Amino acid sequence: MQAKYVWLRHLATLVAVSMSLFHLYVAWFGPPNAFTLRATHFGFALALAFISLPMTSRNATKGPGLFDLVLLIAALTAASYPIVNQTYFNTRMAYVGPVSVMDQVMALIMIGTILEATRRAIGIILPLTALAFLAYQVFFTNTEIVRLLEYQYMTTDALFGVPAQVSATYVVLFVIFGAMAERFGVGKLFIDFALALTGQAAGGPAKVAVITSGFFGSVSGSAVANVMTTGTFTIPLMKRIGYRPQFAGAVEAVASTGGQLMPPIMGAAAFVMAEFMGVSYLTVAGYALLPALLYFLAVYLAVHFEARKHGMKGLPKADLPRLGKVIKDEGHLFLPIFIIVATLMSGYSAPFSALAGILSVVPVVLARKTTRGEFSIPKLIDALRAGAINSIPVALACASAGIVIGVIAQTGVGLTFTGLVRTLAGHHLLLALILTMVAGIILGMGMPTTPAYIVQVALLVPALVNMGVLLPAAHMFVFYFAILSAITPPVAIAVYAACGIARSPVVSTSALAVRLGLTGYIIPFMFVYGPSLLMIGTWTEVILTAFTAAMGVSFLAGGLAGYFLRPAGWLVRLLLIAAALTLINPGLYTDFAGLSLGLIATLLNRREKVEVVPEPEIVDTSYIPPPPTAADQSRSS
Repeated sequence: MQAKYVWLRHLATLVAVSMSLFHLYVAWFGPPNAFTLRATHFGFALALAFISLPMTSRNATKGPGLFDLVLLIAALTAASYPIVNQTYFNTRMAYVGPVSVMDQVMALIMIGTILEATRRAIGIILPLTALAFLAYQVFFTNTEIVRLLEYQYMTTDALFGVPAQVSATYVVLFVIFGAMAERFGVGKLFIDFALALTGQAAGGPAKVAVITSGFFGSVSGSAVANVMTTGTFTIPLMKRIGYRPQFAGAVEAVASTGGQLMPPIMGAAAFVMAEFMGVSYLTVAGYALLPALLYFLAVYLAVHFEARKHGMKGLPKADLPRLGKVIKDEGHLFLPIFIIVATLMSGYSAPFSALAGILSVVPVVLARKTTRGEFSIPKLIDALRAGAINSIPVALACASAGIVIGVIAQTGVGLTFTGLVRTLAGHHLLLALILTMVAGIILGMGMPTTPAYIVQVALLVPALVNMGVLLPAAHMFVFYFAILSAITPPVAIAVYAACGIARSPVVSTSALAVRLGLTGYIIPFMFVYGPSLLMIGTWTEVILTAFTAAMGVSFLAGGLAGYFLRPAGWLVRLLLIAAALTLINPGLYTDFAGLSLGLIATLLNRREKVEVVPEPEIVDTSYIPPPPTAADQSRSS
């Protein structure tokens, strides 16, 4: 932005800090009525979008134009209308009370500005999806336009529905917490801790990437933001000890994507899941824990086997921090995360737990001389600004997804889609799961995780539940594939971000990312067939399922890498992969068969003498992109 627009940057900062302070105030004193809270939340997001996000890439270096100003005024007017007329909105009876011309005009303005702001923040796919659903309702159903506008704007079932409520109460607070943690040294702690723990091991930097990305991603909740934060450090380290650029970029992309799966904070969609299922967020985190650990175990083993296979060493001990010193000097920075978990476990709400974590960051940083220098008032203001700015894509995505949910609820198209899935799949659950997986990945490629998950909940989850899948398993299934789209070609936004740092070609990096993350595509099938992996069932069932799943993950990683106890030939690799696939469906016979195949492969591998041929450098002509812009980073929020 040119110098003459510096005042706009200050205005954006003022609006962003005000937004963060408003949500902190609400978390402390309690929320106002639903329309006031959600409309104010969207009003802040719309204002920041039209002030700071350009209409086109050509306007990126310019300030807002006249059209932006018109959109800003229109958006704020439409967002303020339910607040100014809150008594009218709260007391009227839907489908009974009259809908004035002004009501309809405000509804049209709100929908239009939401879709345009969403386009600026996260791209065209989600707004086009919402428009397609609206067009379907207008042209292919008997819904009157006035009733469509009333349902979307004047009820809490569509635009101001559950996604809006979650964004305004849960998500924004955890995003603020993530921004404060990053600004005040928690990210550095994660890196130092991982370096001290695994930096000296075989392939140490890759293991550092896995551990750091798991830690940081659980706080940031964004795959691309995670890549851009930790990848700038870990990718050069991986290349330094001999990993190919493609492999280094793939490791970082896969590990960063998994951060959204890892409790305690996960991604924004996890909070929406808790609301949809009517359970606490802590319950959702419990469902997610074992699958997330399996995911990171698979990635960790993949980089370990790759390092052992090619004889890669770790970093020199002299270059690494000592674990004891890291814990002594920086370990107290883990406290805010522990406070959030402890508050959740004590029965307090997720918003209050997030607030407790936020309020603890500054005192914890100031508590020790070793970290006191991390704090400053400008950093605090910047953290509050970043928290609001980072929540814009989530807020607008939730608003647009709410429009889609409103159409689905008002027209009943969800039931039609459920019937279609059942017709295509027949009585075959596996086929229904595969269809759902494909749909989830396709939706996730064009949308951030949260709206992709929300749309699948409305369209796909009922079909799975009708076929006998437990509700938590159905929700977690679509949640996983909404997230894994970040590493699935052809879009693979997390891979795109990693390629910009690694200077690696996109096609080969994407192929390696899919190979490294392949276990992530299999784990959802495992917990659908064995819900005890979600900690549903007796402790005996949970422990047994976790053990066999961990063995399956280990076999699969070894089979794909071509290394287990030592370099593996094709027969051993096929046996390992067969053992892993057999262990997908838990049961006495399948577990026995899978473990037996794995044991046979292990015994054969001990006697093998396979010569490892260095892999040739993969050359392709795909474009090597520059690091993503801020708009690109928002796509995985």
